Amino acid sequence: MANIFYQNYTVGILGGGQLGRMLIQAGIDFNINFNVLDPDAQAPCSRLAPFTQGNLTDYQTVFEFGKQCDLITIEIENVNTQALAELVKAGKKVFPQPHIIELIQDKRMQKEFFIKHQIPTAEFILVNDRNEVEANKDFFPAVNKLGKEGYDGRGVQMLRSSKDLSKGFDAPGLLEKLIDFEKEIAVIVSRNEHGEISSYPAVEMIFHPEANLVEYLFSPAQLKQSIAVEADRIAKEIIEKLDMVGLLAVEMFVTKDQTVLVNEIAPRPHNSGHQTIEGNVTSQYEQHLRAILNLSPGETTLTSPSAMINLLGEDGFTGLAQYEGLEEVMRISGAHIHLYGKKITKPFRKMGHVTVLDADLVNLKKKANFVKNTLKVKA
Repeated sequence: MANIFYQNYTVGILGGGQLGRMLIQAGIDFNINFNVLDPDAQAPCSRLAPFTQGNLTDYQTVFEFGKQCDLITIEIENVNTQALAELVKAGKKVFPQPHIIELIQDKRMQKEFFIKHQIPTAEFILVNDRNEVEANKDFFPAVNKLGKEGYDGRGVQMLRSSKDLSKGFDAPGLLEKLIDFEKEIAVIVSRNEHGEISSYPAVEMIFHPEANLVEYLFSPAQLKQSIAVEADRIAKEIIEKLDMVGLLAVEMFVTKDQTVLVNEIAPRPHNSGHQTIEGNVTSQYEQHLRAILNLSPGETTLTSPSAMINLLGEDGFTGLAQYEGLEEVMRISGAHIHLYGKKITKPFRKMGHVTVLDADLVNLKKKANFVKNTLKVKA
């Protein structure tokens, strides 16, 4: 594998957001060359590596970009998979594989994959438009999810009763039975071309009640040993059944009766793994690179219990970002601030995150709440 480290081997990243930014930061230690494609000229990656502004869903743009790279990976699923498939035919490596990206792009296909492979998941009904949502109102309370292009909390609506019918999507999607869960957890798992699989301890996620985004998480999740083992088993089974190369985030529910159900999967570094940069021996970003470059997986054990707090743009503020409470948070022992280089803040836009480390779980939660209540992104 010496050619990866010492010659002109280039990894192309489709997407120039914060996940790509942290992937590049991890790759610098390995002397990896990167190229980045993103539609936003001011994307977080734009100043860290050779950068091309272009449409991620345009066939020709993606194909021409990929021809300049030895290996292509993603930091967002909404990309042109037909171009990626042609690049594979042309001899380029693409991980995760194009057909897997295509499957995961559509939540309907995800669900059908789970059923086919007996992966535990919530009961669901496929719907094609709002009329079909209304025809299945007896299935409420349910979550109406768009099949495609739902991202970062968008494309999801809670339909608790007939009063919510107007919120239903008039597009292909699904109705998923609303789960009375105890916890939402995630397990990140990796697999290389040799078939070596490695996983991280489960984390517990707390979601913003309005934006449907992860607000903060705790690592490790406080789970019964049997539940932790089952969640780990399910995540490994999914990546193996997919025959996927790369990093896979598996979001799951733990129900009140202690059943583990898969919610959604993402074939890339994920919000539920940011804390691995400081909180685990190997970060999820390094692990993704190890997997796609067919290197041995890194050790995933915790260096310390940790919390990750997303820095979301405050509601009611749009404009040049200003960070209130930054110095106060920097005084906290074990706090690590990550800003994403986004100049403009918008309500609930992901502007950065803070990881906090503490061996004492009570102190850890106190620190996480202090960060959440102190550090604000305004304009």
